[in-house]
Amino acid sequence: MKRFKLILRRLLFPGTAVALGSVPVAAALLLYVFLADGSKTPVAYLAYAFSAWSLTVVCTSLLPAVGRGGGLVKQNRYVRRYLTDIPFKTKVTLYGSLGVNVLYAGLKLASGIYYGSVWFITLAVYYGFLAVLRFLLLRHVNRNTVGNNLLSEWKRNRLCGLLLILMNIALGGMTVLVIRQNRSFEYAGYLIYVMALYAFYAVITAVINLIKYRKLGSPVLSAAKTISLAAALVSMLALETAMLTQFGGADDMAFRHVMTAATGAAVCLAVLGMAVYMVMKSTKELNRLKHGAPGTGACPLKQPR
Repeated sequence: MKRFKLILRRLLFPGTAVALGSVPVAAALLLYVFLADGSKTPVAYLAYAFSAWSLTVVCTSLLPAVGRGGGLVKQNRYVRRYLTDIPFKTKVTLYGSLGVNVLYAGLKLASGIYYGSVWFITLAVYYGFLAVLRFLLLRHVNRNTVGNNLLSEWKRNRLCGLLLILMNIALGGMTVLVIRQNRSFEYAGYLIYVMALYAFYAVITAVINLIKYRKLGSPVLSAAKTISLAAALVSMLALETAMLTQFGGADDMAFRHVMTAATGAAVCLAVLGMAVYMVMKSTKELNRLKHGAPGTGACPLKQPR
């Protein structure tokens, strides 16, 4: 295990020089694939894998610099409260993500009705589910102190799990439409590279936060981070469809279908697995609490490290 961790650390943190040096190599490989070699060759798979690794190590190399600069930012009392007050941080995050989800769902629904597009309506349903999930959690944290009412929190956690299962139907519909109707997410110009950075950042952050906040013992916080991870996984699927559309050719349709189907199925199964676990875990804990088992008291909330 120690050897594996050492190898993983060297892969993710190879040093600033190696990280920056990988960028031109990744760019050269991608240019060669797009301009000369084609997207179905072994070199293409190598280029995609190397580019993903390069983007990851560049992001990890920036973390120390961000940490040093963060010391000055933390002196601001609002920033300090956001970083140290878990309920406040949860509310701010939920308000922001809820606003974005509602706006995006509304725009997609209006576009779907105006253009008669099943694709836009499916996207509206997906983002509508995300908005409902985050609204339910936000309503709870506004009415209750996080970690003090486990019975209520486990009920909310189970409800979110059930809604995630329903949301997975919309997610499956998105994948089917991408394959059968050649639909995809589209980002203009260099925006696709910004979205690539966001997608990798979202997944890495969501995984870290899910592990951190799970240790606090608050079902509502765990549900919030699980929902964030589900949304981050979908952003990776969206990024893949956009990259295949923008950089692939007309003769790559079969390859695009296979890649989209494989990734879409993996994301759907991952979201479904998380949802089923939430429902089963919540039901088990609710039965334990209702029968007066030990440990039914309030959950002391601590700052995650």
